[in-house]
Amino acid sequence: MNCVVIDDDKLSRKVVESYIERTDFLSFGASYPSAIEAINNIKKNEPVDLIFLDIEMPEMSGMEFLNSLSTTPQIIIISSKEQYALEAFEYDVTDYLLKPISYSRFFKAVSKANRRYKNSESFMQDKNEIFIKSNSALVRLNYDDILWIEALENYVVVNSYHEKYTIHFTMKAIEEKMPATRFSRIHRSYIVNLSKIGVIEDNSVVIETEGGQKAIPIGKSYRDKLLGDINLMTR
Repeated sequence: MNCVVIDDDKLSRKVVESYIERTDFLSFGASYPSAIEAINNIKKNEPVDLIFLDIEMPEMSGMEFLNSLSTTPQIIIISSKEQYALEAFEYDVTDYLLKPISYSRFFKAVSKANRRYKNSESFMQDKNEIFIKSNSALVRLNYDDILWIEALENYVVVNSYHEKYTIHFTMKAIEEKMPATRFSRIHRSYIVNLSKIGVIEDNSVVIETEGGQKAIPIGKSYRDKLLGDINLMTR
């Protein structure tokens, strides 16, 4: 799991970094002294699976940082105060650690994160189908049955003809899992099945559903990519 540390306390960052380096299934990616610096750099670097996040930081707090994210990797809060715990768990954080932290407590938290990470890998590809984890079962879906995928806070919703499946995944991870010849990301919050597009208008695509139609917006930065993904014939 690729990890990032965000904390204005240099000593605290160094402790967490050393714990990451001692843990086989963790990989240290980067460390930031402020949430603002993290926001400006995380998207430019490798995908992040786990963030160790302080709450009380100048200019932008940990909670404000969480609010700024469109998709959220796993979060482990590391704070010197208990008072933010309830609010933190409303963001579905993986764990909440109080400073100073021992390696044993750190390892318990990251082991929980690793279990979640492995469960998210229940998206398994095999030719024309995938398996999606639904509760305690794995559900088989043919690619042709998937209409579109949309972001929902810390989750994504896979929309098929008959069911919706909500899973703990990021849009970036889903985009990487789905075959690019069949699916295209047309908006920061939407991936569509190219074969289900009935009409492309100026700012949206129309998907044919069992009960009618679904209009999905096209993000400005994604429009050229979409036109490149389809078999386009123009004069």
